[in-house]
Amino acid sequence: MAKKLTIERILHSQGFGSRKACRMMVRHNWVTVSGVACEDPFAEFDTDKLKFTVDDEPWEYREQAYLMLHKPSHYECSHKTLHHPSVFSLFPTPLIERDVQCIGRLDEDTTGLILLSDDGQFIHRLSSPKWKVPKVYEVTCKHKVDEAQIAELLKGVQLIDEPTPIAALACTKISDNVIHMTLAEGKYHQVKRMVAAISNRVEALKRIKIGEVELPKDLAPGEWRWLTAEELHALTHTEKL
Repeated sequence: MAKKLTIERILHSQGFGSRKACRMMVRHNWVTVSGVACEDPFAEFDTDKLKFTVDDEPWEYREQAYLMLHKPSHYECSHKTLHHPSVFSLFPTPLIERDVQCIGRLDEDTTGLILLSDDGQFIHRLSSPKWKVPKVYEVTCKHKVDEAQIAELLKGVQLIDEPTPIAALACTKISDNVIHMTLAEGKYHQVKRMVAAISNRVEALKRIKIGEVELPKDLAPGEWRWLTAEELHALTHTEKL
C-alpha cells in the first residue's frame, strides 16, 4: 500500500544509515528523487514506485526486500565465515544494513539459487518444514547413474542417524553422470549423503529451482536481482505438500 514518508525516513528504511546520517546525505546534495535534486530531508514523497538516487546510484523504494542470488562456489552463507568470503559481500551495503537473510543455506562448494529477504514471515514460510517447499538440484556424479539407482532414490535410501529411509520427490536422469533431484527437506548434506547411499559420489552440486522459481539462465554466478512480482506470488501462494 502506497504511503507518504519524508525522504529522511525513506532512506533510513532502505538501509542508508541512521536518520541523522540520512538527513546529512540530503543536505549535502547526495540525493535525487524522480530525477530532481532534493535538499530538504523532511520533504514527503509517495513511496509507490518511487525512484531515487543516492550518490548517483539508482534505487527504487521497496517496503520489503525479496532477492535471488546465483551463489558461486567457495562462498559461505553466513555473516561470520570460517574459510571463504560471505555471500553477503556480493550485495550493496544498504541491503546488508536492511538485514537481509539467506532462506536456507548452501554448502560452500554448492552453487545455484539462493533466496534472501528481510521479511520474517516470508522467510519462515519458505524455510518451515511444514510447508515442504520443493527444491531441485542438478547433481553431477562421479560414476554413471543407472535406472536402478534412480529407483533407489525414489523409493528411499537409509542414511546414518536417520530413523527412516529418505526418498526424493522426483529424480530425472539428464545424462550418464547428471541427474536432477527434487527434495522437500533440508537435512545436513542430504544430497551428498543420498548419492553416497547408492554407491556413487557427488562431484558438483547446483540448486536450480525453489518452488516454482527457477535459477535464470542469464543470472551469472555472483549476480543477484530482485524477485519479480510473479515469482513472489508463486512462492507465497503454494499449498502444503
